[in-house]
Amino acid sequence: MSAVLIVVIVIAVLALAVSAVVLGRRVATRRRIERERLTEQAEGHRDEAQSRAAKASEHSEQEAAKRAEAEQAEREAEQLARLAEEKKDRADHLAAESDSVGERVEREREQARVHSRKADEIEENL
Repeated sequence: MSAVLIVVIVIAVLALAVSAVVLGRRVATRRRIERERLTEQAEGHRDEAQSRAAKASEHSEQEAAKRAEAEQAEREAEQLARLAEEKKDRADHLAAESDSVGERVEREREQARVHSRKADEIEENL
């Protein structure tokens, strides 16, 4: 082999080695940049998750408060319904008593008319 051929082969091997090193560095740089990008993306998602968890907690507290308020309103409504039923029963009872008293009034008026006629008859006979 000639010396020139050996030098050309050595230069080609060195060029390939340098190319491999440069390519390796580029790949390593790309990987590092991709890791950094993914790390930033993961941090963004973690921040968003924490924000959403805080909102969920706040909504959960609001839900509990609204649920308690609804239960209280339901108890009050039931109590008012019972009171309304009692008042209706009382009104029905009073209406029945009123009807009964009205009937008695009519009977008493009829009796008064009867007695008035009798008094008139007696006075005519005098």
